[in-house]
Amino acid sequence: SPQEVRLKCRSGEFSGQTSGLAPGYAQANLCILPKEYAFDFLLFCQRNPKPCPLLHVLEPGVFQLGDIDIRKDVPRYRVFRDGVFSEEVTNIGDDIWSSDMVTFVIGCSFSFEDALIRAGLRIRHIDQNRNVPMYNTSIPCKSAGVFHGNMVVSMRPFKAGMTFIRIYPRSLLTLKCLLSLGEISKAVEICSRYPRVHGAPVHIGDP
Repeated sequence: SPQEVRLKCRSGEFSGQTSGLAPGYAQANLCILPKEYAFDFLLFCQRNPKPCPLLHVLEPGVFQLGDIDIRKDVPRYRVFRDGVFSEEVTNIGDDIWSSDMVTFVIGCSFSFEDALIRAGLRIRHIDQNRNVPMYNTSIPCKSAGVFHGNMVVSMRPFKAGMTFIRIYPRSLLTLKCLLSLGEISKAVEICSRYPRVHGAPVHIGDP
């Protein structure tokens, strides 16, 4: 269950990627930043709802969301200082957390992988117990204050014949498929049901 996964993260028992875990539940990414940047980031999410589908925002300094401790219940946290990656940690201690931190909860494409699997589409990175492949694109996001950059997508390959067809969802998700047209339509239709976790493809075809 989601609670079991979170408690294992909190105890340090689990620190891996979460694709394939807690099927049937929504997963989310976190962005935690000082209050002085929060409004700019909120605008960035509003202007870019496909790559940054916003599920929830916490008040400054708040780290509890129901029974979730934002500082401890995620497998790993990547820490950036002055815009530069600094370190990766398994919990956010007092040396990192401050009373002006604002947490943004952003929908994750792992959320609809279970629906794809139940429709008969295999997810290779789940089969291999790996994280999903991710790529930077040349598709620009709409800037907001200090935040700007290009869209990032992830890729999910499927084999079914000798012809490659690629599906790029309108978000962090990418499906690279060797599928019949009916299966492609099915994958697109399934993704489209979940707009708050990235939703439908941004591209179908060979880039």
